[in-house]
Amino acid sequence: MSTENAAPSIPSKRTTSALQMGPCKKASTSDPLISHGRHFGRTVFALCNFPSLLTNGILRLEQMEDAPLEDFSADERREHRVFEHLLDSYPGLLERLQNGSEEELIHVGELISKGAAGARGDDMKTLKSAVIDWISPKGMAIQPPLHRNSKINRGFNHELTGSLLCPAGLDWKDPDGEMSVCGDQWPVFLYANHTYDADDPWCGLLRNRLLVSAYKHVFTSPSSVDKEPKATRSGNARLHGMNAVTIASISYIATQVRFALSSSSVFSRTDTTTDSETFYHSLLDLFEDPDECNEVDELLTWWNRQVFPTSSAAKRPISANSALAKIRLKRLAVKQAADLNSS
Repeated sequence: MSTENAAPSIPSKRTTSALQMGPCKKASTSDPLISHGRHFGRTVFALCNFPSLLTNGILRLEQMEDAPLEDFSADERREHRVFEHLLDSYPGLLERLQNGSEEELIHVGELISKGAAGARGDDMKTLKSAVIDWISPKGMAIQPPLHRNSKINRGFNHELTGSLLCPAGLDWKDPDGEMSVCGDQWPVFLYANHTYDADDPWCGLLRNRLLVSAYKHVFTSPSSVDKEPKATRSGNARLHGMNAVTIASISYIATQVRFALSSSSVFSRTDTTTDSETFYHSLLDLFEDPDECNEVDELLTWWNRQVFPTSSAAKRPISANSALAKIRLKRLAVKQAADLNSS
């Protein structure tokens, strides 16, 4: 991408990584970028300092005229991928950044930040009460009670939420198991049926019904949680033309549910109790590891079947005895015979 028109007033030094939360600032102007920021934060990258992301990205485009992206650090490469995704998802943004002043660049970043932070806050507010319904035993009340609008008794202060937040591989009922839990120690609720297999850590990972309920609540509408998905999308997914799950959106929902179960009342990057930023990044690290691509593809297919079952991304298996299956088998046999003859 050309940077010939980049404004000379753009800062010449990059700050710390933009893929970390920055200070919250209010942007008063109504702009489509706010709406875009809401969706971008949920589906591409949630915990981001967008003014820094834009500043660093423009400067890096200039540097990439002399050095390929591969020469940059892993953190810088990830940051630039997020930057390019943002440019691709909002037509005309690159020209606006290159032709505008430094103040315009910062203003654009603050608008996107306002949208992302607003969406995160709205989701925290609604999930705080909704999660109580989803974790309640069928036909029974939670004992001792958990209040819908207060989190003081949640987290490791309560038997139910504590057992869900207990790191996978540890025994919640172990009286000597007290420890400080870091963000990269994934809670057992991430696993299907809350069952962790130390010999196969991928088994059931992020295939828990609690996560699916939260995902539908945020993306397809709260009313879709207990109903069969319909062919027509609704809610945030429909507003933004979303018809497939993203790895970042799974990480986002897992982070939101983990926070909803915790006793923390304020989401902050400095909160060492929940360590949400480390948790979010650790999931993305796994998803973006090339060595894990097969498992990630299978996971995305599973998620799409849960949330967007009519989408092509759901990849429904072909019926064994169908005409389509027989055509593909015949084509495969022809191809294999041709390969044998050529060798």
